[in-house]
Amino acid sequence: MLEQVCPIMPSRDLGATEAFYSGWGFATWYKDDGYLLINRDRVELHFFHNATHRPEDCDHGAYIRPQKVDEVSDLLAGLGLPAMAGFPRFLPAENKPSGMREATLWDPDGNLLRIGEVITNG
Repeated sequence: MLEQVCPIMPSRDLGATEAFYSGWGFATWYKDDGYLLINRDRVELHFFHNATHRPEDCDHGAYIRPQKVDEVSDLLAGLGLPAMAGFPRFLPAENKPSGMREATLWDPDGNLLRIGEVITNG
C-alpha cells in the first residue's frame, strides 16, 4: 500500500541546491521560484525556498536506503567534502550498533541525509 515517502526540506538558494544534488546524479523534475523537486532512481527530494534559513539550525533530513551503501558512499567521497565542519560535509559509510552500515551527508543548507543498508537482522 505505502510505497514511497518524499521529504520536504529547506533551501536558501534553490539553484545552489539543484547544482549540489546534480553533482551526485539527481535530476530536476520541477522547479519554480519557491519549490524544487529532484529525483534519482526511486528517491525523490523536495525543497522549499527559505531565504532566512540557517544551516546550523536545520532540523530537517531524510534516510535513504540504497541497495549498496558503499557505492553511494564512494560516490559522495569523490565530491571532496569536508568531514568535520561546515556545510556541506560528509562522513563515509561505517557499521553502526543499530545493525546498519551508514554514511552521513549534510547538504549546503544543513539538511541531514543518512544513507544506509541493513547489515544484520538482529
